Amino acid sequence: MEKMPRLYVEAPPEECLQEGRVARDCVIIQGSVEVWLEKGEEVPNFVEVERAKFLAKEVYDRFYLYVDGMEGKMLVDAILVLPDGRTRIYLKKDDELLILPVEGYTKTIIANVGNRVRKGDAFAAVTTRKGEVHYLKPPKTGTVVFIDEITSRPHYVYYILPEE
Repeated sequence: MEKMPRLYVEAPPEECLQEGRVARDCVIIQGSVEVWLEKGEEVPNFVEVERAKFLAKEVYDRFYLYVDGMEGKMLVDAILVLPDGRTRIYLKKDDELLILPVEGYTKTIIANVGNRVRKGDAFAAVTTRKGEVHYLKPPKTGTVVFIDEITSRPHYVYYILPEE
């Protein structure tokens, strides 16, 4: 069974705090210090709420809500923790993502979340009704951060964080 990545998104402190404890799983970032807390844990004394940034755990499938669909920019800071539990992808507000649709008769995912895809390498394949296979390649090298499966129309949308 494949595990889902965990998503933490920027949230106001009052959404995360309740009487000195966290109301939900969250990450508190103050300067270069990160504090990872689970629901109900106490906030350490050194955390200055006014200076800290709070990122609350969110349902991974809601990632697309934190991306401006027109400009492809992140609307908030976010951290993506891959299923291995060690790999983290940090996304900053205004980071531009490549939003690449995958549409066709049948679709095959080649690159998954967390995979690095190079410019010119296929990240997905589509097969036409005539049986022709077309490989989709990103215009820039980057890391896949989200794959949205659109249920109203059977296709996927890849969100890729490009490298500089």
